[in-house]
Amino acid sequence: MYTLGVDVGSSSVKASLVSVETGKCIATTFFPKSEAKIIANQPGWAEQEPAEWWKNLCQSVNFIMNESGVKPADVKAIGISYQMHGLVCVDKDQNVLRPAIIWCDSRAVPYGEKAFNTLGKDLCLGHLLNSPGNFTASKLAWVRENEPELFNKIDKIMLPGDYIAMKMTGEVCTTISGLSEGMMWDFKENSVAKFLLDYYQIPESFIPTILPTFADQGHLTAAAAAELGLAEGTPVTYRGGDQPNNALSLGVLEPGEIAATAGTSGVVYGVNGTVNYDNQSRVNTFAHVNYAKDNIRLGHLLCVNGTGILNSWIKRTVAPEGISYADMNDLAASVAIGSEGLSILPFGNGAERMLENKEIGCSAQGINFNIHTKAHMVRAAQEGIVFSFKYGIDIMNEMGMQVNTIHAGNANMFLSPIFRDTLAGVTGATIQLHDTDGSLGAAKGAGIGAGIYKSAAEAFSTLETMKTIEPDAAKAAQYAEAYNTWRMRLENAIR
Repeated sequence: MYTLGVDVGSSSVKASLVSVETGKCIATTFFPKSEAKIIANQPGWAEQEPAEWWKNLCQSVNFIMNESGVKPADVKAIGISYQMHGLVCVDKDQNVLRPAIIWCDSRAVPYGEKAFNTLGKDLCLGHLLNSPGNFTASKLAWVRENEPELFNKIDKIMLPGDYIAMKMTGEVCTTISGLSEGMMWDFKENSVAKFLLDYYQIPESFIPTILPTFADQGHLTAAAAAELGLAEGTPVTYRGGDQPNNALSLGVLEPGEIAATAGTSGVVYGVNGTVNYDNQSRVNTFAHVNYAKDNIRLGHLLCVNGTGILNSWIKRTVAPEGISYADMNDLAASVAIGSEGLSILPFGNGAERMLENKEIGCSAQGINFNIHTKAHMVRAAQEGIVFSFKYGIDIMNEMGMQVNTIHAGNANMFLSPIFRDTLAGVTGATIQLHDTDGSLGAAKGAGIGAGIYKSAAEAFSTLETMKTIEPDAAKAAQYAEAYNTWRMRLENAIR
């Protein structure tokens, strides 16, 4: 018996088959092999053709089914992970009306800002837990104003994962978690955010049927099954946005747990058990995959743009030529905690929401020409990235979230002992590194939704912990001193 997980990203679509008996992945692949095309007809625009997602999904699923030799009838459930905040518009015949406006498209920023200022901070944050921002509802407001003829043809609007589910099942539906990421869920009223739809003049009829995140969400049609190489009637039983799903894949479901990634940019995604928000809207808050009206589970999402991109810049321009990342870690380890007073603010990759959308750039502060070397710069860069994570976690603490454990994949910056030890040391949290990804999480989610697993605990009982890093109490004061120096310099920079 197997479950299938698919992860629809903006770069590629990945599919994985997971054995229910062992919890292991038996086949996985992604398409396209080169990065998927993003349409950018104007500066700040980013669109993709939903049909391309479907084509790449079919290629991925057909490949793993052929490679594994698994019989289609043995795939018992399908789970979907997807790029968040996108907008897909379809007519009454389920025809796509325009390319999808995806997450990194910025055309709706002024629409969200105007809505926030007009409706008021208390109403927006109190009900949406966020500013309307550049999210899906604001993207649809742009369509209404700039493409009115097309807007009048819309029957339903969807997130990318909703579109993939529609192609599979012929059913148009969504989830509370999905609506919350689009700013279309009112947490105070426990209903669709009618006040924002009314402000944007968006008919409530555009919202698809709302189903639980883990549930029977439809069954493969004969046509979809033929294209995918699966059995007609196979149920779709889970869908989640990529960041909530990444947290699920790491077993992060309960208050106090954090999922973190540290690639080019970094994400800290923490779970809270009470309805709360950041008064300065520096952190996004969405319904987590296991949110229910009687089981409050919110995901606080913090994105740090300047993460691995700083480390790679240091490698190219500062570190000795030809050095590897492993060698860089050894170089950093030759320097004491705190880099002897050198601090790097890692914010050279655009405006940071965590800093209230300020763009302060990257800077090195406290340089002493008599003592600081390339090794100090390498360590200070890694410490600066960690301290930016800690700064965001402090915001989450202010929102009532206590951090106990940080879960992450054993990849990217988490391969660095300096990075891991500093993060554990400055937060006081235990770090657990796992071997998993979004498509595997979606496959496990499908098993939960189908009732194959009795609980999430059972689904993730086979999740391998590759490393556990405990905070070193003997060094806590040194980490705290280095962080406080870094934070003082940051706060001076953003005044």
